[in-house]
Amino acid sequence: MARKIKFEYLQRPGLYWTQEQLKSNVSEFRELAQNCLDEIPDYQCLRYCKENLSRVVMVTARDAKTKKLLGICSSLLLDIPTKPNALHLGLTLVHTDARSLGLTHKLTSKLLMNYLVRNSLTRPIWVTNVACVISSLGNVALHFENVFPSPNNHAKPTADQIEIAKVIDKNYRDDIYIDMKADFNPNTFIFEKSVLGTMWQKSASDTRYHHRKKKITEFYANYMDFERGDEVLQVGHFSLMTFPKYLVKKTIKKMKRFTPTEEIATKEA
Repeated sequence: MARKIKFEYLQRPGLYWTQEQLKSNVSEFRELAQNCLDEIPDYQCLRYCKENLSRVVMVTARDAKTKKLLGICSSLLLDIPTKPNALHLGLTLVHTDARSLGLTHKLTSKLLMNYLVRNSLTRPIWVTNVACVISSLGNVALHFENVFPSPNNHAKPTADQIEIAKVIDKNYRDDIYIDMKADFNPNTFIFEKSVLGTMWQKSASDTRYHHRKKKITEFYANYMDFERGDEVLQVGHFSLMTFPKYLVKKTIKKMKRFTPTEEIATKEA
């Protein structure tokens, strides 16, 4: 029998959670983080701070029967005057007992769709991501629109993307867990030495963190310096039309799994 999962969307929970609810929920989130990470980072929904949680948008996944927390996807609302509703993708955690349930994509898609429906059905929403993991960077490049930097897009950032990057560099390092001493390159959107010597730092040769598409892996592997401890800021956007494109890609991928090989087709003929 398939495991039933219950998802819950939370927007700005710090505005309506009592102090007791905040303490209880954040403690539960941190317990999940302890299961997934070597260290618990003090940011996003893992920070005991009502003001911080008032800027968080998140989705939780629980076992429908036991109520056990299996996953969270937490994002941060960005205050950019000319870009209302901008969202930083942030943090996704899935319990080791639930890694086979495909929760990472389900949590992210439910967060984005719910946020879009509630806040900006008619206008694209700007979205950002900061990562040193190639698979994460690759998924953002694939599933969002007009992403920089990306192997699928222009070689230079647009004026809008530069504006967003400058605001993040100046105002959101602590909230996004970017090293305050890291050097930001406004031409490449790379935070140099941001994860150097931390649990986040990865090796370029570690295939566990590579993307399934070779082209994407090669692009980001050559784009940043892993030994230096770089991480990349991506800026793009999504809209109501982004989801049909994602679903079409997903459907084609499923169909290919059931497409008979040339050898089998020949025998049937």
